[in-house]
Amino acid sequence: LAAELTAKITALLQDVKSLDHDRVLRRLALLIGAIKRTNFYQTTAEGSPKPHISIKIASRELDDLPLPKPYREIFVWAPHIEGVHLRFGPVARGGLRWSDRRDDFRTEVLGLVKAQQVKNAVIVPVGSKGGFFPKNLAAIVRAGADRDAQQAEAIRAYRTFLSGMLDITDNIAADGSVTHPADVVAWEGDDPYLVVAADKGTATFSDIANGISSDYGFWLDDAFASGGSVGYDHKGMGITARGAWEAVKRHFREIGKDIQTEPFTVVGVGDMSGDVFGNGLLLSKASKLVAAFDHRDIFIDPNPDPAVSWAERKRLFDLPRSSWQDYDKALISQGGGVFSRQAKSITLTPEIKAVLDITEDSLDPTSLMRAILKAPAELLYLGGIGTYVKAATETDAQVGDKGTDALRIDGTDLRVKVVGEGANLGFTQAGRIAFAANGGRINTDAIDNSAGVDTSDHEVNIKILIGSAITNGVLPKEERTALLASMTDEVGLKVLAHNYDQTLALTLQQAEGPGGLDAQQRFMQALSARGKLDRKVEGLPNDIQIGEMRSTGKALTRPELAVLMAYAKLDLAEEIVASTAPEDPFFEETLVRYFPAPLARFEEQMKGHRLRREIVATVLCNEIVNMTGPTFPDRLRGAAEVDTTALVIAFEAARRIFRLDEAWDAVNALDLKVPAETQAAMYQEIAKVLRRQTFWLARR
Repeated sequence: LAAELTAKITALLQDVKSLDHDRVLRRLALLIGAIKRTNFYQTTAEGSPKPHISIKIASRELDDLPLPKPYREIFVWAPHIEGVHLRFGPVARGGLRWSDRRDDFRTEVLGLVKAQQVKNAVIVPVGSKGGFFPKNLAAIVRAGADRDAQQAEAIRAYRTFLSGMLDITDNIAADGSVTHPADVVAWEGDDPYLVVAADKGTATFSDIANGISSDYGFWLDDAFASGGSVGYDHKGMGITARGAWEAVKRHFREIGKDIQTEPFTVVGVGDMSGDVFGNGLLLSKASKLVAAFDHRDIFIDPNPDPAVSWAERKRLFDLPRSSWQDYDKALISQGGGVFSRQAKSITLTPEIKAVLDITEDSLDPTSLMRAILKAPAELLYLGGIGTYVKAATETDAQVGDKGTDALRIDGTDLRVKVVGEGANLGFTQAGRIAFAANGGRINTDAIDNSAGVDTSDHEVNIKILIGSAITNGVLPKEERTALLASMTDEVGLKVLAHNYDQTLALTLQQAEGPGGLDAQQRFMQALSARGKLDRKVEGLPNDIQIGEMRSTGKALTRPELAVLMAYAKLDLAEEIVASTAPEDPFFEETLVRYFPAPLARFEEQMKGHRLRREIVATVLCNEIVNMTGPTFPDRLRGAAEVDTTALVIAFEAARRIFRLDEAWDAVNALDLKVPAETQAAMYQEIAKVLRRQTFWLARR
């Protein structure tokens, strides 16, 4: 019937006279054809139509959507809310944000999910992201409603958004079978995996989400939204900031500075009430925060005492709510102060002019914040919302963040040595590349702040395992909460190890210099040919540009290598899942090692974990790419003429036979004890042995 109706519509379109009308109608017809599910025919318990509509779209079936195209997107509409959730695969995760961009929240979410997709290379699911816009909020604010009333309206919108998504999501019954929602026709296969996380504006909403999950009887229960009251509190753990700090420490360590003991100057975006900025600026008592700004105020302390300023920042962080205005002005060094962004003009003292290296006697707040971004400090640490740095070749319209247009600077204008991206989308990718090409040290937001999503993924997978243990009677239900809490520190350490290893992997790739271009080019060509990489979308050079780089002795920058590494991991993980390797008993230890030690007693339940294959694949792909480089798996499979199963078994065997993990750990222990160049050379020697032995074993 559907095929007949489609043919009838196509025939009728031939009679449309206007080309523009024809184009619009065809696009609408294609959109309808790409819809896989809707809740339109569902009713409430009272039998009335649901007060919201949700539709699920196979985005890749639509030619006109901007790249990158998600695997699926769910659009939810009601009179008081609109929202969209984009995901890049059947098993995907990422946060839901309260958007303030009424007209282009999908553009905002698409930019975020692009970064999330790269970030999720270190975890089991691929990337997803959601955003919702509460349409009645502006009227509530105009009516003079207080903060609590505004929050209540946002929560109402959030509840509707989640309900719309769960309305059309499959469930898993106690016997393991997948069940479709009532009154929903599914024009696709089973699709039961939907998890969400906190994001801008929704940091305290996880328990609300899990309550809705419980109301729906959803199989993930309180694993649906990580970070709730029975879960891992990201702000309490400080995990996102701690992960970003691993990246910052490595940058400085490789230029010969220990920022945990040696004072260093910082400028930043954020304030001490925020998770990422607040936790980040407490991670070293040697930090000298000379200037920062958030959406309310500008803070400048030209010559701070590290110990005194750290203690005052800690006091602000511990307050229930705070702003820079709460900072004790008596503790600010001479010439500094806290200034409102609403001021018409700000008079600059000699001390402010000196620390920011500017000559003006006064500036408006916007110009002063731009001067802070351009300041000659050692570190720029981003913990706030907004895109502040682009490339000179980009326009503000191309950046797509109107709220920071007036503040934005070019990457070549930065004078800091190091950038730490605790927040998402602080730079455009082209802005990062420009800064890196100019000698700056920077990764990407996907590398620096991956610890939050990594922690969430561990939580979900742990809860699935514990749920199985309870169902099978090997763990009393009343012990669940205490067991989860007891593993907090170990989960944090496992996550931080990923940040350490990924930033090290980038250093080793960067050390290859121009000599790595040939293999990198072939790998990008192979991914593009398989339809897995769009080099233009990801800001990677085309073949002509690589030829120019080769002739001038230039190499890929660290931000470009970060993207290439992520795609290598995503591609290899997919190949491993599709292979027989995860079924090999050889890798049972890999599965057990993924989970915290107290869960080792549930090894039998691990074997039945719904994401067992994906967990094994994720661990292996990260270890292979981190230690041997992003291009090695493709090169080995081609040169040795072996499949992915042979590759991963050979890699694991080589590591164990030659005890290369022990050698690698021994070099890790030399941080700050030997020059970074010496350390890198030692890693490269171990990696060379590992690649050779993996190749030899794979051919046997």
